[in-house]
This record gives sequence, structure tokens and C-alpha cells, in this order.
Amino acid sequence: MVDPHGATQAGVARPAVPQRHCDVSVWDLPASADPIQLLARLSPVISALASGAAPALAGLPTAELTVTVGLGPRLVGEHTGFRELAEFPVFPGDQVDPDRLGGDLLLQLCANDPLTLTTAAAEVARTIEATPKWRQTGFRGPATDSGAARNVLGFVDGIVNPRTDADLAREVWLDGDQAVRAGCVAVVRRMRLDVAGFLAQPVAEQERIFGRRRATAEPLSGGGPQADVDLGAKTPDGQYLIPAGAHVRRAHALTVGAGLMLRRSYNYDNGLDDRGVLFISFQRELRTFVATAHRMAEGDDLLRFATTTASAAFLILPGFTEDAPLGASLAR
Repeated sequence: MVDPHGATQAGVARPAVPQRHCDVSVWDLPASADPIQLLARLSPVISALASGAAPALAGLPTAELTVTVGLGPRLVGEHTGFRELAEFPVFPGDQVDPDRLGGDLLLQLCANDPLTLTTAAAEVARTIEATPKWRQTGFRGPATDSGAARNVLGFVDGIVNPRTDADLAREVWLDGDQAVRAGCVAVVRRMRLDVAGFLAQPVAEQERIFGRRRATAEPLSGGGPQADVDLGAKTPDGQYLIPAGAHVRRAHALTVGAGLMLRRSYNYDNGLDDRGVLFISFQRELRTFVATAHRMAEGDDLLRFATTTASAAFLILPGFTEDAPLGASLAR
């Protein structure tokens, strides 16, 4: 069981290794809706589901179920002084239908058992009075001890992440205003991948696109899978070992000049023509993602095989307890 209570919400940094399955949905609330009341109703439901006490989960494993809740720019602007989310842009190459852009409410459910997950998702949906915008389920393969796992292109994803408490305090958790303290910014993007087109490339070309070995996840600069990427390493004839358009170079925090995202992404499969990555990142500044995305748009070779079809940014609320429900900080 993952304790749903605490200063921070479960499903961001805990459990340390992301669960195998996810159900992510984005909703709009009526203009007259009171999000504080909605969150107060939702809190005991989350507690009962996570502990296995909910009648709907009788006989099912708790499966490290987590439910993580975020609010979109409109509601955040109405109830806090936090204004960053209003600056979330559409990026070059995005093909996002307006119905899949933005939203008022994010629900991220994760679990290691798909039946537990879908049952819990239905229970949560029945608790809220909102209009669904889009929903996506996802899955992850076997993960390393650090939580990294292979994506649908066959490469290990999520190797470079903040992991220690100090890393998370620096890169993820918000401080300052009590309404948002111990929350964070979440970015959710559904990225359809041309899996067939990518896999048609020779493995050596695939590795140049990513900047890592497919079999071992080692950077092309060497040193083993967990080694820092050496962006300055060159061949004897002066060529960079990590190509200029390699994903690990374009997305690297040093080349971007921004912070480090905590990525907990999932694969999705909606049929042969719609497979890809449900990208999920948590960070303390929206700029961390925005600067990275712009840097990638300038020349990341991986983006030739990727099309974003849904996109939104949310404030992940601070955690809650039995005595102080989700959203309690907004009411102060």
C-alpha cells in the first residue's frame, strides 16, 4: 500500500518505481462548480481506495494504487496567486484538437494491477461532477531499481531523474505561498509515435537519434547505463560521440539551461496506427518543461517520429490528511 496522506500527494515521487499501469483523464468543471467542495468529497474516496477499504475493491489487491489530482490554469488563477500555468504554449509540430488542449482537472491513477486500476478510476469518476475532455490508459514494462523502463520504441526512458529528497526539494516541490507549498507543476502530453517508421531505421541510426545504445541504455559517450552523458566527448577525427540532433543532447538540462524534470511517463497502445508515449513530468517551474520543449523543437531528431495530440499543464495540489482534505490550502 502507498499511503495517500502526507505533505505531498502520492503518485509523484512515491512509490519510487512507478507502477505498471496508469489511467490519466482530464476534465472540465462547470463555471459555477466549487473545486474546494469537489476536492473535499474526493479526499475520503482516495483514502478508501488506496487502503483497499473501498467496497468496490473487495477481493482485489491494493496494488500500490495512487490517485494524484491537479487543477488547471483557470481554477488555479481563481484560487491562488500562482500564474505560471497561464503561460503554457502550443509547441511547433503539435496537432492538438481544442478538446484535448488544457483542462480544469487532472486525475492520474496508477497501480500494479489493471483491474484494481480500472475499478478505482470508475469510483473516482462517479465522485466528481465534471465533463470529460480526454482519457488515456498506459503501461510500463519491467523497470530498473531507479524506475527507468523501455518505451514503445525499445529504448530505456527515465534514466536521468531527480531521486533524492534534496533533488526533489530543488527540482520538483514548490515552496513559498501556502496554497501551493509542497505541490508542483505537472505537464501531460500524449505523443503518437511512428513506431514502424522508427523501427525501420538501422539500429545504429536509432541509437544516433536517441544518443544511447538500444541494448544497454549506455550513452554513446560511454561509461555504462547510469553514466552522465558526456556532451563534449569526440571521436579521434573530431566528431561528437553524441550527435547534434540526438535526443539526449537536445533535452539535456545543461544545453537547455533549465532545471531537471521528474519524468514518470507511460506507453500507450490505441491500435497499430496510434501507439506512443503518455509523457508525464513533474517540476517546480513550468519553464523547465517549456524551455526543454523549445530546445527539442529546434533540432531533436526524435521529433521526426513524434506528434503530440493532447497537451495540458496543471498544479498538483499539496498533499492531504484525514483532517485536512485536498484543497484545504486553497480555502485559507
